[in-house]
Amino acid sequence: MHTVAVLSLKGGVGKTTVALGIASAALRRGTRTLVVDLDPQGNATTSLDPPYTDATLADVLETPTREMLERAIAPSVWSEDVDVLVGTEELELLNDPDADSERLANFSRALDELHRTPLRETPYELVILDCPPSLGRLTKSALVGADSALIVTEPTIYAVAGANRALEAIEKIRKELNPDLRPIGVLVNKLRVRSYEHQFRIAELRDNFGSLVMPTAITDRLAVQQAQGACSPIHEWHSPGAQEIALTFNMVLAKILRSNRAGRHRIAGEEPEGPDWPEGPAPETPEAPAEVSESTG
Repeated sequence: MHTVAVLSLKGGVGKTTVALGIASAALRRGTRTLVVDLDPQGNATTSLDPPYTDATLADVLETPTREMLERAIAPSVWSEDVDVLVGTEELELLNDPDADSERLANFSRALDELHRTPLRETPYELVILDCPPSLGRLTKSALVGADSALIVTEPTIYAVAGANRALEAIEKIRKELNPDLRPIGVLVNKLRVRSYEHQFRIAELRDNFGSLVMPTAITDRLAVQQAQGACSPIHEWHSPGAQEIALTFNMVLAKILRSNRAGRHRIAGEEPEGPDWPEGPAPETPEAPAEVSESTG
């Protein structure tokens, strides 16, 4: 069971879009997946549209038992192979920026319960943590429980500073609470390929982070919002824009699953692979055939 935290310490960059895109790629691949909605806005829960549960992630963070997990996890509307650990606005009340290590460890204890005794016969192979855009208890808990962390950013003037802050947070948690944690990459979202400003900012990110910047970016396509509004996986939204995005998420998922450190929730019998990320600067993002616009699907 590999657990990946999807985070950004700047709001509005589309990390929920990325978390859902990875879940969609996992569904297409046949990878049993749990999406954990740590963001009090609850957008991942809304898009996955699970049936009503009488408990939520807020309850699990306070009482990390198997019984509570059973009450808070439900199948998504996408498929029974994609489950949701349901989020709620009440999570904001738990987002203490100074939570002690004991409370931060509760979520990791819940993941350990899922790993030891799966809720169903087929255990989760992938757990995706959709984090809020702040460094309080919720994001810290995710990093304590995760095997890897994917940083999401936009190609804007604030991109380098935001990615730097996220990497610093990952490193701090790795040193103090979770030595197995590793940054898996920096993923650029909402790219307009023909925008000089966006290309300049991507070059700036690569100058600062080198091969951590993923060699593919998520272009700004209206199809993403359309699929989310319809509670549909992007891989099942049949438009040229959606299929382009789906292929990119396939590549992101492959990178996650090839991670060279599977962590303490490693699937039984699975051995870590050697590094698969190329040395030196990441390759250029391929040119798209046309400028992305709001009218493009």
